[in-house]
This record gives sequence, C-alpha cells and structure tokens, in this order.
Amino acid sequence: MKVFKKLLWIVLGIIAILALSSAIYVYTHTPEYVGNIETDKLNNKVEVYFDTYGIPHIYAKKEEDALRVLGYVHAQDRLWQMELLRRIAKGGLSEVFGEDMLKTDKFFLSLGIDDASQQTVEKASKDSPMVQLSQAYLDGINQFIAEGPTPIEFHLTSLEKTPFTLKDIYNTVGYMAFSFAMAHKTDPLLTNIKNKLGPAYLTDLEIGADPKKTLIKNFKPSIHDSIKNEVASLVSEVLKDFPVPQFEGSNSWVIAPNKTKNGKVILANDPHIGFAQPSVWYEAHVNVPNYEKYGYHLAGVPFPLLGHDRNLAYGLTMFENDDIDFYYEEENPNDPNSYKTSIGWENYELVSKTIKVKGEDDVSFTFKKSHHGPILNGIADQVMDQRPIAMSWIYTKLENKVMDALYGMSHAQNLSEFREALPHIHAPGLNIMYGDAVGNVGWFATAKLYQMPDSTNTKFILDGSSGQDEPLRYLDFTENPMAINPSWNYVYSANNQPDSINGRFYPGYYLPENRAKRIVALLEPKNDWDRVAVQEMLLDATSGVNAKVVTNLAKSMEVKEMTEAQISVLDNMIVWDGNSQLQQIEPTVYHRWIYFLLKNTFEDELGTQMFQQLLDTHFHKRLIAPMAAKDNSVWWDDINTPDSVETKNDRVNLSFRQAFQSLEEDFGEDPYQWTWDKVHTLEHGHPIGQIKALRSFFNVGPYPVSGTREVINNMYFKYDDTGLYPATSGPSTRRVIDFSDVENSTSILPTGQSGNPFSEHYDDQAEMYIQGKFRKMMMNKEEIIKTQKSLLIFEPRK
Repeated sequence: MKVFKKLLWIVLGIIAILALSSAIYVYTHTPEYVGNIETDKLNNKVEVYFDTYGIPHIYAKKEEDALRVLGYVHAQDRLWQMELLRRIAKGGLSEVFGEDMLKTDKFFLSLGIDDASQQTVEKASKDSPMVQLSQAYLDGINQFIAEGPTPIEFHLTSLEKTPFTLKDIYNTVGYMAFSFAMAHKTDPLLTNIKNKLGPAYLTDLEIGADPKKTLIKNFKPSIHDSIKNEVASLVSEVLKDFPVPQFEGSNSWVIAPNKTKNGKVILANDPHIGFAQPSVWYEAHVNVPNYEKYGYHLAGVPFPLLGHDRNLAYGLTMFENDDIDFYYEEENPNDPNSYKTSIGWENYELVSKTIKVKGEDDVSFTFKKSHHGPILNGIADQVMDQRPIAMSWIYTKLENKVMDALYGMSHAQNLSEFREALPHIHAPGLNIMYGDAVGNVGWFATAKLYQMPDSTNTKFILDGSSGQDEPLRYLDFTENPMAINPSWNYVYSANNQPDSINGRFYPGYYLPENRAKRIVALLEPKNDWDRVAVQEMLLDATSGVNAKVVTNLAKSMEVKEMTEAQISVLDNMIVWDGNSQLQQIEPTVYHRWIYFLLKNTFEDELGTQMFQQLLDTHFHKRLIAPMAAKDNSVWWDDINTPDSVETKNDRVNLSFRQAFQSLEEDFGEDPYQWTWDKVHTLEHGHPIGQIKALRSFFNVGPYPVSGTREVINNMYFKYDDTGLYPATSGPSTRRVIDFSDVENSTSILPTGQSGNPFSEHYDDQAEMYIQGKFRKMMMNKEEIIKTQKSLLIFEPRK
C-alpha cells in the first residue's frame, strides 16, 4: 500500500510539474498587452492602448516612433504570418513544410518577384519618408524577434527566427500582386481548348466583354466639377494546399451625401480573400501630431491597404485586369539555348536558384528566361505544351513604386493628394474606392494598362517570335477607368467589367455581373442610407441571377418523367428568390444541380483534368447564367455517344435527377432535411492545423454559414463530387465608414486580431462574424482610455 501511495504521489507530482510547465509556457508565450518595454532608437515614450478586441491604439509624438512600436505589436501577434508571407516570393516554403512545397517554390522563384524586390531596394533612397518609416517598422519587428518569445509554430517546425529587411516588405507585396492575377490559370486552358476542340467551342465560354451586362460606369467630370470644397479639405496546381490566403475578389461602394440620411458620405468595403487562421488583416490605430490613421495592414507591410481618418476613407477591390501574357517562343533547332525574335536569334538568360528543403538536401535548378519572361515548361505543371512558353508579367517589368503609393494614400489629406499617389500602382490591378468628409466619392481603376494590337487576343498564348503581339503603348493613368462624383451619387465595384476605355473594353478576368447587379439594384432606389442599412446590405445573400438561372432551366424540365417528390422540389425552386440562408433547401438543390450540369456539359469534351482547371477559373462563373439561357450550344452534345445528339433538355433533366438522387443518398428522402447549413460551412484553417491531432488547437470552426457564391455576402466554394461546400474565401473584413459619425464606424474580422493561439484575441470575433455582427472602430482618445483593456508603454532604452 505504501508503494502504491508513493507511486501515486510521483504520478501526481509529474502531472503537477507538466501543468505548471504548460502554464508557464502559455504565460510566457502570450502577447504582452500590459507593462513597459524599453526600445532602441525611440525618441519619446509611446502609449499603446489595447481595446476590448486587442486592437492597438498607438499614441506617439513622432510617426517614426509610432511605426517602430507598430512593428513590435504587429510581430507579437502575427510573426508566423509575416514569416510565411515573406518566404513565398523567395522560394522559402520547402524549408518550412518539406518537399511537398518544391513545385510552389520553383514557380515563385521563376516569376522573379525576389529579384525585382532586390533591384527595387538597391534603387530606393534611404532618405525618403517611405523608406525611413518602413525601416522604423522593421526595427520594431526585429526587436520582437530578438527579445520576444518565440511563437509556437517556430518550435513545431524547428524554424529559426531571422531579422526582416526592406526586401521582405516588397516580397510580400509581390505575392499580393501575383495572387490577384488570373491569367496563369486561364490562358493556357483556353489555348488548350481551342487547340483540342476548335474555335467553335470558345463561343459560349463568355471570355469576352458583354456590353449588355452590368458595367461599372466611367465618369470624368471637368476639373471644376471633380472636387468639392477641395480648399477645405492593388495557379491551380502550384497553389494547391497553399499555406497562406489568396486574394479572390471584393465588394465596395461609396454613397454620396445626396443619397444618405445624414447628408454625409458612407463607404462600405469587404475584400474577398481566402479564409485562413490567422485572418489576413491586422488592425491598428496610429495617432501622432499631424497624422492619424485607422488602418488594415498586411503582415509585414507598414502602411495600411485599407484605412480611414476623420478626413477621408479608402478601400479596395480587385480590378481583375489582364496583366500577364503568355508567349510561345520558337527555339533554335540547332541551339536549344537560343530563341527567335523579330530581329533574329537571341540567347536565353539562364537563371539558377537553390531551394532549402526541410529534412532533405538543398535542391538546385536552372530555368530559361526570354525577353518576355521565364520559360514555364517544367516549372508549372499546368503548362503541358511541348513548345517553350514564356510568361510576361508587368509587375516585374516596370519600376516598382507600390510602396510609395501605399505611403501616399495613407498620408493624403484630401482627394487631390490621394489621387496623386494612385499612378504609382502598376500592379496588382486594384479598384481603389474613396470617400471623404467634404462629400467627394470616387472609384479609380489603378494599374499600368497597355494597349495591344487589335488582332491580338491576350486570352490565348501569343506568338513570341514575330513581334506582332507586343504591347503598342502604355496608357496614361488619366485613361484608366474611373468615376469621380458621378451624377448618380454613388460609386461601386464588384470585380465586374468596367465600361469601355476610349471606345474599347480592356481585357481582364472579370467576375460575372451577379453581385454588381444586386448592388446597383439596392443602391439605386434608396436615398436615405445610414450605417445600419449599409451593414445589412453587406450581409445580403440574394442573387436574382441565380433565380433567373432556375427559371431558364425549369423551361427544359420534362415534368411527365418526374416523381411527385421531384416536382415538389422543382416547384420550390421556381418560386425561389435566390436567397441563401441556413435553413433553406433551395441553395443546396441549386448548387448540386449546377455542378452536375457543368460536369455533364463540359467534362466529356475537356476530360477530367481540364474540367477541373475550368472550375478554377473566373470564367466558369461567367458562363453559368448564359448557358442556362441558351437552347443551342455545341457543348450540349455528349461526344461519348456518337449515335445520338444530346440537347439542352437532356443535359438539364439528367443533371436534376442526379442532383436529386445524390441529395437523397446524403440526407434522406425528406427534401426539407436538405438544408444549407448541412453543406455550407466555414473553417479557418491554420497551416499546422492540417495535422489532424493539432486541428482543434490551431483551426477556428467549423461553423455553418449563410451566403453563397457571387452574392454580396460572397462565401465562395469550389464545385466537386463531394456535394459539400466548405467556404474557402469571402469577406476578409466588413467595414462601414460613416462620415456623419466617423468615430462610430464599424468593422469585423473573421476570427480575431491575434495570430497567437494563446491569445484571448485569437478567435474572439469568429462567432460575431458568422452572426453578421459588427464592432466599433474606436478613434476617440477619451473613449479609448476609458474602455481600454490594457496599456503597454514603450520607452527609450536607457
């Protein structure tokens, strides 16, 4: 008995030691929100008030001090995220995750982002305010790396912390620029379809501009009308299992005073980005004499991409312009290291890179580079053609002033100063949305656009040897699509096609008109908008386009061959308004039906691989509504049945029966059990949460979630055979800036402010986000101090 008791005490002692050790580890690895920290290079004391949701409100006497502190507090919440984002462009993911990331690292190294970043840094003036403030921010990050606790992810991956540099900032921005592009997924696929099936099969794929759709209207008034009271006042396979979120789309609208209840501008914005944990944005409020900004920051980037103060507010959506072109190069049959140009043979540039791989030897590889760009054969698996294909990307071809643009936007005091910063954004293409306290509203499509020959279709791989498919000129920024204070009293963007520029539509990979159509339909008739109504609009989940698709498909249904249960479900679908709420069955039936219709219509011609590539592009979203309205199309026929010619009716009826049967198999014979909440969920995945044993610790969710694809509350998911629709991207924040009461403007994050799983702010907004709630973005110092959760003081090191 004594031996047993002794063993029991030993076991209890071990448990107590483990519990104490765990408690100490958690305590020492939780972000510091209270206390005093001595800081190098600090001129004066800086006070950081953390509000209820862990958002820092930084008060300093000099902006350089504020940015140094911002870097520190940003790093203590998001250092792991910063680390991953800076590694993408320089091919550093294999060092963290092993050989599975080799393809991705090779691809990103070949893009040349890292090389372009190095060139930009070498040319940057150390005396410019942008560089000085960026360096201050980096100093803060690096102090946390040197003196702060090591995030748990670094321990789990055995990764060493290393200092951040200015080049890392540019590499992060470069990844953002690539993430916005769609040509790398689309152009090779369209070329393959044309080569395999012929031009007739391209007709119904909706790859061109349609002037009959809902377009973003341009409005460029005269200089006297443009500013009111001015004196007063930015690859399917390669990106598979990618460990960081990708940028997908967005909504934004800015309502002019004549359409608001209180006669002041209201700005709404919800950039659509891949869901992940931590979520993409870090909120911070910086206040120094002569400068204040409440901003949304990317990890490792000092200036906010979204922001507001008491004078103005800005947001963004993706422009979706075509800024990547692919070229077939004609290789010299006598010399594989040279290729043909319009002026003769030239030698490829041979570029060698080395990739560190976790647990393995370093991997070295060499790729060819023409004057157009890197040769992708052998680097990108989706490029299957035997001919060399070069990728020409404007981001790496022109001088990079994107950071100057972010600095200028965040420091502008009025519309004129804000507009002056925008031409610096050459890529990625962004729709910048603007509103201010004196009544101006604006939409600016920012990118360095270029004109191609009329005979050139940039949606296909071009001829690199003739010189006939080269850009003719770069457009001046004044030729870009934009609208400033239009007579209809609002501006908006939903990644849809802008109206023509100088009589021609600019090529791009624009989203279908669904969200744009709904935004315009809601904005047009109402002239008493307030903050609450705009918040409700951001949560809207109705698609009139989807309802119209059902109406068109229902015309092809052969009711005599349907069961009573099928007829009952079809009757519900016919009167559906296109809404997608959790307890509805209509969205569940709709998406099963559409998936089977797409599969039955396109997979026989394309084959399994190309069909999956189709589902990875934007243009498959664009073709659903037009195809539903088309009685005749070459795609309707099943090429696997040579003795018969299938019609639209055949495809539509077969797809409905398959959808109905699959839903019965999954959820039973009672259609009222096929509710949307059973199939449409949201889980915020952490890279390490992919390990099953660690999933519940690192991941947030899953939750049933309302909304669907291509509605304002755009909860995107990919179609596949599972019949389940986990949301992969959607609103990365929902912001409403109301200049009639700017201090009560509101927002929400999908999970929480911190990326540290030991922080109470890791997921404290997740359920609010799912429920469609908002919280205040505080700017009033007295209120901030009165309601603060904690105070962290930074002082010059003695």
